[in-house]
Amino acid sequence: MTTDTTPVRWGILATGAIAEKLAADVPLVPGNELAAVGSRRLESAQAFADRFGVARAHGSYEELAADPDVDVVYVATPHGRHLEDALMCLEHGKAVLCEKALTLDEPDARRLVETAREKKLFLAEAMWMRVHPLVRRVLEMVESGSLGEVRQLRADLGFVAGGKSRLWDPSLGASALLDVGIYPLTFAHLVLGAPERITADGTLSEHGFDLTGGATLTYASGAVATISWSQVTQSDSRASVAGSDGRIEINAPMHHPTSATYTSNGEVETLTAPVTGYGYAHEVAEVAACLRRGETESALLPLDETVAILGQMDAIRAQIAAAAGSATSR
Repeated sequence: MTTDTTPVRWGILATGAIAEKLAADVPLVPGNELAAVGSRRLESAQAFADRFGVARAHGSYEELAADPDVDVVYVATPHGRHLEDALMCLEHGKAVLCEKALTLDEPDARRLVETAREKKLFLAEAMWMRVHPLVRRVLEMVESGSLGEVRQLRADLGFVAGGKSRLWDPSLGASALLDVGIYPLTFAHLVLGAPERITADGTLSEHGFDLTGGATLTYASGAVATISWSQVTQSDSRASVAGSDGRIEINAPMHHPTSATYTSNGEVETLTAPVTGYGYAHEVAEVAACLRRGETESALLPLDETVAILGQMDAIRAQIAAAAGSATSR
């Protein structure tokens, strides 16, 4: 178990672009160090280690998971591999921070969470938006009543994925909702909680995964959220929350914003909050704090909400697939 005086030793599983960003941010958080990296090729792991000052390079994921000098593993593989890779790390007694989406669907997420709880090991989904300083400030304002009674939310995120991106590979879990739509959906959950009803539609690729879509979510409070996502359009990627006493508009990109505006009674205030590094440093700090306190779950990255949101994404994708099937049959 780590302590306040012992660095939290990070292992990074995989060496892609997102792993590089976390590796760059770990040294920015005092009390954390890059202990090891693992890749399917030792050459790739060694090059990554040399670039980021990682102490050890392993030529397989399992070697990394078995490294006795690693406290927590950041799983940075495509989400089609997350269940397998995260389970392996848990079996080796490691705490795990796993990239989003945690798994491909709700049953797999539940299995992973149950395993971590049985083993009394830390697990969290690396949903960096949840710990982003400006998003946290927006949520604090909502909770404080600055907007009055919140009744409306809108959130959009979209970009054009390159033709060779993993986002086009069904074997790696391709789904614009899992990769992109998870952010607007999570933002709605952060502000409004679990919806009573979800109505969704979208378009599918020739391989059957969603490319773009939208959903309307309704809540017991009377609030309504509209979300949209895409990997084939340059959308505005903004979000807003409106209540009886004011509104907050979050500038693009809504999942990693640099500014927002708060409007109430004709007065407009610009909201900002400092971000460390690429923004992944805030995840590192949260996980390290949990480990030092001996906690196996994070209040800011709650596992039950992660599982619930994957269940919502299962329902949304099922609705899109059903609508596409109905249209084909006509």
